[in-house]
Amino acid sequence: MTNIVEYNRKAWDAQVDKKDRWTVPVGAAEIALARKGEWSVLLTPTTPVPRTWFPDLRGLRLLGLASGGGQQGPLFAAAGAEVTIFDNSPKQLEQDRRVSDAHDLGIRTVQGDMRNLSVFEPDSFDLIFNPCSILFVDTLQPVWEECFRVLRPGGILMTGLLNPLAYQIDEEDLKLKYAEPYSDLHSLPKEKLEAFIEKQEPLLFGHTWTDQLGGQLQAGFSLTHLFEDGWGGNHVFDQYFRAFMATRAVKPN
Repeated sequence: MTNIVEYNRKAWDAQVDKKDRWTVPVGAAEIALARKGEWSVLLTPTTPVPRTWFPDLRGLRLLGLASGGGQQGPLFAAAGAEVTIFDNSPKQLEQDRRVSDAHDLGIRTVQGDMRNLSVFEPDSFDLIFNPCSILFVDTLQPVWEECFRVLRPGGILMTGLLNPLAYQIDEEDLKLKYAEPYSDLHSLPKEKLEAFIEKQEPLLFGHTWTDQLGGQLQAGFSLTHLFEDGWGGNHVFDQYFRAFMATRAVKPN
């Protein structure tokens, strides 16, 4: 496996074909409510991001980072934001374009690797919304550095993170099995990895808390808020710990 970005691009295109939960766009009723100011969005599986985390969306330059699928971007646009969606998967971006065209939302879509935002000038955005997706890249610090660069001073980064323990524990026998940092490519036995690839499943990478939280601080951000979340009772881990965290960080003025 020499090109993870290309593999995961095709894998997420396949997830759209399978109608994975994170590829199904919002409908007309949700967009109508968002136009009235009634909306909620997710960074993690179940807990809506507090509305107090957001400034007024009207006229806000918002980047949906690795958030294709037509789930968050159309709501932000309907609420008045100037929305750009950046994603690795062409089919995920097509979901946003289709909803945008149907409802005249003016969403801009750009395909690329979240670790390289060179298509954007410095200080291009007021807010970056990054649902839990950093697990699909093997090196994390470039993501934080690029987010810091393209945000204006005072700009906000919201992102979803995954507890590294969620990768280290074997789901079948609930025993600690894999060392951190976890990687589908290097941690899984050969037969399991081959089965993942055969099914066109996206490859995952577990990042340490140092890389996830410390990496944001190293890039220059100040963390302001966070909360933990689980799978909503649909996963065995919910009995023992919450596997997700959402964070809000600010680029200092």
